[in-house]
Amino acid sequence: MKPKTEELLNMLLWTLDKAMRPTFRNLDESYEGWAYRKGVLRQAETLATHGYLERRGRGPDERVYRLTEQGRLHALGGRDPDYEWSRPWDGRWRLVLFDIGEEQAVQRDRLRRYLRSRGFGYLQHSVWASPHPLEKENKVLQGVSADVESLILLEAKPAAGESDQEIVRGAWDFPAINKRYKNHLAVLAACPGKLVRSSAEARKLHDWARRERAAWLHAVTADPLLPRELWPAGYLGSRAWQTRRKVFRAIGKLFARFEPEED
Repeated sequence: MKPKTEELLNMLLWTLDKAMRPTFRNLDESYEGWAYRKGVLRQAETLATHGYLERRGRGPDERVYRLTEQGRLHALGGRDPDYEWSRPWDGRWRLVLFDIGEEQAVQRDRLRRYLRSRGFGYLQHSVWASPHPLEKENKVLQGVSADVESLILLEAKPAAGESDQEIVRGAWDFPAINKRYKNHLAVLAACPGKLVRSSAEARKLHDWARRERAAWLHAVTADPLLPRELWPAGYLGSRAWQTRRKVFRAIGKLFARFEPEED
């Protein structure tokens, strides 16, 4: 997906409605013409083709797009922080242990990237941990005759007095994660606060939104989004998330009275 289309999806999520699945429609013929010239409708059709938007209505005066759940998650970076933080935890750690030799370095690196993308933490040499059930991983391995000396999935609890917070500190680099969130908060603080009255001001806000999205993704993709009871002291993820929601609600109001210039 092209960057401009990604950006449109992000703006649709935050600026058009407070609902979980916002919609937008053309308001009149002049807006329709403006949106067509700026490529908005073409990008919207691309998003609908990929399943990120639903299109309703056939005629130009009836065109309505609704953000799908797939589109909402994609705009958020693939995961919903509120859902992830609220997931119940049964007190058990899920461990993936593997021993893949140098002759299979490609497969080993692919496995590491996969585990990192799924929010696993690097606990020890070839030992990765997650508090969440390994439902997807179990499905992948079903029917596969795996060599337990090469790969094994376990559920465990600390048995020698180790605390869950010690496991969190050992598996994830939260100082580095917080540094990314600090950068994101700084970008949020620099949001233009003027009412959007011209295309030039809209472009300025759009440029800021591009920087904000990049900063958010840089932070959230490194964050395992652990259940609340496992948050380390000083964790900034929730603060950044709540600030982001507040800022983008304000942006929606900035756009509310925007009338695009004819050009």
